[in-house]
Amino acid sequence: MGFLREHKLGVVSTASPSGAPEAALVGIAVTDELELVFDTLSTTRKVANLRANPRVAIVVGGWGEREVTAQLEGIADELVDDRLRAAYYAVYPDGRERAKWPNMIYVRVRITWARYSDFESGRIEELAS
Repeated sequence: MGFLREHKLGVVSTASPSGAPEAALVGIAVTDELELVFDTLSTTRKVANLRANPRVAIVVGGWGEREVTAQLEGIADELVDDRLRAAYYAVYPDGRERAKWPNMIYVRVRITWARYSDFESGRIEELAS
């Protein structure tokens, strides 16, 4: 979880209704329960995709100098409460201002599978729930 909290960005991948892959870079926050939270406009392709098929894949890290990543899979929903919003605002205080934008929503991802890979040290750990 420490690795995820060190990173504020992740690539969220969804599937379109035709099955085509779509990916977007989003700002993420991580809760103590290993949920990811991000904000987005309800008018985006990723939201339309997630409403039709809530399964999502996310990659965190892997850019820059270090060859360390987390690959995550989970189930997304729009059930975001004060606890989840607080976790998001702790990482993105400016999220309070964006919350006022028309069509702004929050998405929670409950992680069902994760793999942490540190190719520099050879450490690979898999978590499946």
